[in-house]
Amino acid sequence: MFWWKNPKRSKLGKWLDNEGITQVEFAKYSNVSRTTISTLCNDFKYIPSPKVLKKVMDAVKKVDSSKRPTDFFDM
Repeated sequence: MFWWKNPKRSKLGKWLDNEGITQVEFAKYSNVSRTTISTLCNDFKYIPSPKVLKKVMDAVKKVDSSKRPTDFFDM
């Protein structure tokens, strides 16, 4: 199934799609594995560890400094 046909994208996945950033690119920016980024983008219930969350949010803030972790994850 292609990502644009996946109705189950997480908030982070939808944000990446809207920004035109691929999961592979984001994995490189954030220094987080592609597998973890894929899980973050496709699993609504997944909550990353604090270490991964910091890396992800540091990369997100390079694109949009107004974003907060609660914009993507239910904490």
